[in-house]
Amino acid sequence: MAIQKRQRGRPKSQFRESSAGTLQSLDRALGILKAVSKSERATLTDLSLSLGVPTATTHRILTTLQKHGFVAFDEERQDWVIGIEAYRTGVSFMNRTGLSTVSRPVMRHLMERTGETANLAIPDGAEVVFVGQVETSNPIRAFFARGTRTSMHASGTGKAILSALPEERVRKLLMSSGLTSFTDNTLVTPDALFADLAKTRQRGWSFDSEERYCGMSCIGSVIYDEHQDPCAGVSISGPSTRFDALRVPELGATVAEAARDITQLIGGRLPDEAPQPEADTTPLSNHVA
Repeated sequence: MAIQKRQRGRPKSQFRESSAGTLQSLDRALGILKAVSKSERATLTDLSLSLGVPTATTHRILTTLQKHGFVAFDEERQDWVIGIEAYRTGVSFMNRTGLSTVSRPVMRHLMERTGETANLAIPDGAEVVFVGQVETSNPIRAFFARGTRTSMHASGTGKAILSALPEERVRKLLMSSGLTSFTDNTLVTPDALFADLAKTRQRGWSFDSEERYCGMSCIGSVIYDEHQDPCAGVSISGPSTRFDALRVPELGATVAEAARDITQLIGGRLPDEAPQPEADTTPLSNHVA
């Protein structure tokens, strides 16, 4: 898979007055807000160059977003970060979908059964965004702050979601993002990744063996919505020393069970699962009753 080289200099602006049915100023503001969110911290110059928006215009937009609490300026580091109102907006989305709320009891039970940190993530393009976590009490453990992003191809939840997508869609995602190498174990060729996705699809869970962070492993499984489409992923993560070959299959089966429980709780359906009348719905397991 060919990966295009990044061009030097200021890119052509993605915002156009001629965009039918859109307001350029709002397009720019939302584009800048998304750029700050994706990078977590960004300077005025970096934002201006990456989006192709003049520096003066970028600054006016940032100060407007700052006025409403969607971004904040770090005086000490002289860069921009996401503000509290953006977080509140995200929380409102999660409350509306109910995914975060209904998943938490299942994730807690998953953490207790495996002894590892349980994570909840949703897809966003070729990345997954972590939206929930239940930490283990083990002193050495994994931690992902809410809003943390990572590439799908180097993530337990990401690979689980990719395995449930049509191959054509997966290829488009990979062409848009490339296969970045994070460690010596990262799957950086389409053949290697698709072979791994086929194995994930067959057994119902993915295995990230130090593919994103050295010394850390992750097992994930996909959550489906009411249309049988992958909408999220649940995983456990921790030090690779606790993910030995004999234990991994048992952990994988436990994570897959948690994903099925969450799918059922949000009214989702597994692939090829026929819809049933409410009276015939199989009772949920005791731990999420």
